[in-house]
Amino acid sequence: MYREHISAYMPVYLVMGLEGHGGRTALEIAREALEGGVTILQLREKNAPLKQVLEQGAKLRDLCREYRVPFLVNDRVDVAVLLNADGVHVGQDDIPGLAARQLLGGDKIVGISAGSMEEAEWAMAQGADYLGVGPVYATSTKPDAGEAIGTGLIGDIARRWSVPTVGIGGIHSGNAASVIQAGAGGVAVVSAITKQSNPLQAAAELKRIVLQSTGGRR
Repeated sequence: MYREHISAYMPVYLVMGLEGHGGRTALEIAREALEGGVTILQLREKNAPLKQVLEQGAKLRDLCREYRVPFLVNDRVDVAVLLNADGVHVGQDDIPGLAARQLLGGDKIVGISAGSMEEAEWAMAQGADYLGVGPVYATSTKPDAGEAIGTGLIGDIARRWSVPTVGIGGIHSGNAASVIQAGAGGVAVVSAITKQSNPLQAAAELKRIVLQSTGGRR
């Protein structure tokens, strides 16, 4: 139900695992973040046992349903199917977008990562509903993310296609405006919300910056 209006859910895109922080569980962080204005949530968990991913993932999914925002799963199409997620986000080396769509069904969201124009072209050929472009800035959250590419690719993609884009990688309240001004529809963050002492306030501040920076584009 979200796929048709995916661009409306780009502004504050939270990527999170199942780890807690600062005395809060992942579920508590997610609730605060959603209350603060997160517009889409992606579960990216690489280390936890599958049983835990399914159990806690179901709770995150239900929370997203409560706040009426899309719940996506990173990479694992099988987990997305089992959790009845709203879609998946896949990288260039994961299951291709067309295959993911075949497994998930036509009403589900398929987002694809792109770090170059060549990768963006491939993602578009794979039927991406949106592109996650980056890493925009240097990031320690995802060790295999590669070198920072800046905001140039976001602008190039925006000039070529009307596909929604979200910048990812090292983004926080201090640099989010530049990402939006380059042409992105939103910012994808991890620690800028999950590692903050007040996730609600951090999410609200990011949303304020994004909406202010879009100006007349939205």
